[in-house]
Amino acid sequence: MTNIIHILLATSNKHKVQELLKILPGKTKSGKVLIYKTLADFPNLPPIMEDGKTLEDNAKIKAVFGVVHTGLITLADDTGLMVDYLNGAPGVNSARYAYADRCDNKANNEKLLKELSGVSASKRSAHFKAIAALAMPTGQLFAEEGKIEGRILTDFKGSGGFGYDALFYVPKYKKTMAEMTEEEKNKISHRGQAFRNISKYLVEL
Repeated sequence: MTNIIHILLATSNKHKVQELLKILPGKTKSGKVLIYKTLADFPNLPPIMEDGKTLEDNAKIKAVFGVVHTGLITLADDTGLMVDYLNGAPGVNSARYAYADRCDNKANNEKLLKELSGVSASKRSAHFKAIAALAMPTGQLFAEEGKIEGRILTDFKGSGGFGYDALFYVPKYKKTMAEMTEEEKNKISHRGQAFRNISKYLVEL
């Protein structure tokens, strides 16, 4: 139907998909319905080679991959945790901080705590950064950024979220990302900012 536009979210992360569906628009300005699919809807696709040197590189790689392999308008993102004491690490390697060949959130967090063992609270400043990329079948490619400041705790707090959320404390809100409600997190998070910014292109489709 011409009043429906299918958008591919270039991820298979269920937690991320749940977040994004609460952030992204459901309709365009002209009233067309936006229906979002994920990589799980295309099980035979080859793996995405995220070999970019920056978050923006990887976000664009994933977005273009989606267009090339499915023909659908594709949204993708790449997110990094930058810890000042670690000179910006884990950065672009945040998802694969502990193991280069796979994402293991538990191992990633344990490695981060080990790297910051004995480091005082004043030196544990960090920020999350997200880049959202939108690739069109026409060849157009857009990117938007989101960022939030915080610090890394010495122990986990909260049961929500995923990734490094239970260690990332946001002083302004006096809680970790994992202690926030979904509404609170989506309102202020790096990913929420980036995808709200990229949404301006979606509503114009």
